[in-house]
Amino acid sequence: MSIDRLVFAFAGSFILIGVLLSALASPWWLLVPAFVGANMLQSAFSGFCPLARILKRFGVKPGAAF
Repeated sequence: MSIDRLVFAFAGSFILIGVLLSALASPWWLLVPAFVGANMLQSAFSGFCPLARILKRFGVKPGAAF
């Protein structure tokens, strides 16, 4: 998998986990998907994605976006 697909997989997983935990445990868990969404938004404008840099250090092949 490329960095692009892994970033989308991580983001989608964290959003779904945060929503599930908010439904089962506490509404404060909605801060997790809010943080992920805010990070995706800033990444769209700045081109900086912390997860993409971490994955690049681990040797994951780059994609078109990162």
